[in-house]
Amino acid sequence: MIGSIQQDNIVTDIQNAFVDPQMVAKYTEGPPRFVPGYNSMLSMAAILLAERARDDARILVLGAGGGLELKTFAQAQPCWSFDGVDPSAAMLGLARQTLGSLAPRARLHQGYVDDAPEGPFDGATCLLTLHFVDVAERRRIASEIRRRLRPRAPFVVAHLSAPDGDEERPLWLSRYSAFLAFSGVEPEKAAAARNAVTNHLEILTPAQDEAILREAGFSGPSLFYTGFTFRGWVAYA
Repeated sequence: MIGSIQQDNIVTDIQNAFVDPQMVAKYTEGPPRFVPGYNSMLSMAAILLAERARDDARILVLGAGGGLELKTFAQAQPCWSFDGVDPSAAMLGLARQTLGSLAPRARLHQGYVDDAPEGPFDGATCLLTLHFVDVAERRRIASEIRRRLRPRAPFVVAHLSAPDGDEERPLWLSRYSAFLAFSGVEPEKAAAARNAVTNHLEILTPAQDEAILREAGFSGPSLFYTGFTFRGWVAYA
């Protein structure tokens, strides 16, 4: 019973992190602690976008709340502009705060992928977002992003993704729980977080994630990032 309560509390904390003012204010402290190699993953995403995006590129950022990726991309490419989309008004407010003097280069839209401008965009990202939705919605989101991109434009995506199997997946989830504890999370909360992820999020295998990209019309999905239970790909419209 206690374990169940802890799991429910973790899920509630995840949901509140996007709406509760006090938790939103601390949001930017979270991803670097809870996602292995987070800052390097953002840097790699910027590099992958720049491989094909032009100097004055317009980039779509889905799940832009908090503004961490927007800030990384804006600092890396001084002539890029951005359209950031997120359902949480509070998180978009934090994104403006995070961007600071860079904020005029980003147009922020409250909503979901259907609320994103039509483009066409020179590149797009969706980081740490798709593991919150089911398979059908992932396919639809990927297709909607693909529809808004110029031909051959890069799409960078990263989220929870782990091999299946009675032994392999639990092992990777245990390693992630150990990483949380190593990062300063109390061991009991780290274990509860692992159980919450297992029971409340739909984690696909890497092969399934790549298949969704292909089904949405993207070509050449290529793995560029692995951080225990997190993986990231670049694919092309």
